[in-house]
Order: sequence, then structure tokens, then C-alpha cells
Amino acid sequence: MKKIIINTKNAPAAIGPYSQAVLVDKTLYCSGQIAINPKNNLIINSSIKEETEMIMKNIFEILRSAKMNFDNIVKCTIFLKNMDDYNEVNKVYSKYFKSDPPAREAVEVSKLPKNVNVEISTIAVK
Repeated sequence: MKKIIINTKNAPAAIGPYSQAVLVDKTLYCSGQIAINPKNNLIINSSIKEETEMIMKNIFEILRSAKMNFDNIVKCTIFLKNMDDYNEVNKVYSKYFKSDPPAREAVEVSKLPKNVNVEISTIAVK
């Protein structure tokens, strides 16, 4: 098994001992993304919509650095601090998956890194 570490300055740097993503064969395992603006390292949390948009942009940059796009995503996991935000997150999320959306689960959790409201992780395949 050969692991290729994916790292881009266009997405937030890891805030712990993990990689932004790891490519194994044709599968890309992306670490959970939170709404950190990679240009200034500030958390975007003025609204759940803006938070989700920033996350999706970060995911895009990681995918792009692995020569993939949203069509390559086969699985997503959404972690929500409050399940009441589910519909708003879905509105933003659905813009990125116009047809044949990936498999997914969304779960409510008690706390997320940096006290954000949402985190999304993905698996993509070439």
C-alpha cells in the first residue's frame, strides 16, 4: 500500500497530528473540514450558511490538489453541533452535488474543534 499525503495551502493547515487528506491507490480520504479561512486562519461562524460555504470551498481545494472534484466524492459525514441547522447545511451542501449525490450521514455531536457548528469529512475515488 502506498500512501500519498495531500497538502495544499489553499485549505486550512491541520490543527493536530493529521493530514488534510491521504490518497491510497485511487481513494482519497479527506480529514474533517471546519470553516477556517486559509488566507487568515480565522474561523467563519457568523452564520451556519457561511460556515458551510467555507467548508465546501476548503473541501474543493483539497480535492483539486488531488486532481479531483465533487463528482469524485462517494461518501460524506456531516457533524452538527445542533441538528436544527440540518436544513440550512443541506441548502448549501446540495449546491455542490447537482446529481448523483454521495452516500452520507449527518449526526449531532456535543462539541467540535474550535467550537464550530459543523464539520464535514469526505471520501473520494478517481
